[in-house]
Amino acid sequence: MAEQKTTLPNNELSERISHKEVKTEHTQSNNEAHIPPPAVLRPRLVLDTSLFVNPDAQHQFGENVDKAVDRFLKITRENNIEIYMPLSVFRELSNFTSSEALISFRRDAIVRAPDLYNLQVPAAIFHIFIGELRNRINKGLRIAEEAIHKEPTADNLRRLRQEYREALRSGMVDSVEDLDVVLLAKEIGGAVLSADEGIANMAEALGIEVLSATYFIHRYGAE
Repeated sequence: MAEQKTTLPNNELSERISHKEVKTEHTQSNNEAHIPPPAVLRPRLVLDTSLFVNPDAQHQFGENVDKAVDRFLKITRENNIEIYMPLSVFRELSNFTSSEALISFRRDAIVRAPDLYNLQVPAAIFHIFIGELRNRINKGLRIAEEAIHKEPTADNLRRLRQEYREALRSGMVDSVEDLDVVLLAKEIGGAVLSADEGIANMAEALGIEVLSATYFIHRYGAE
């Protein structure tokens, strides 16, 4: 016996299709309502000591180191900024500020060393660094040779120290603490907040954003 198919009237069929579409849209709407909004990423900043001890940078925040630290922390709290400082830099900062300021800073900041054993940095950066270091050493040697032929007066000695320091250290990373700042920023994907030209130069070469104290105040701390 042949199976009989039931044919619905056009108006009833349309009504069922319409009801099904409405139900599908309602289900999709409910599913979309349960999708959480994308998380807002907190800005991450890695600091060095120059932010609080360099006169030009410090005066952006306060008249002394303790007040500069206090205002900086207030700004970061108000703007929900995540702050980092390498352990070596934190130890360096302890020579310039009070224990109360250090405790307050440690309460808000993440203080830790960069992961030196797993962090990867392009070899080109170190290739350029060594080449520049060699040129600076040669320049320093010429400055020392010229100083030999001058009288050892106090003014000449001061000039020698200044020129030698500028030749070898100005505008380049010249300490473990400075290097830790750059490496930690590279590791966590954060920006560097510093008044040190050498840190800024290496950070920018690695594609790391660099903020000055002036820019930071204008962006986050304007009153």
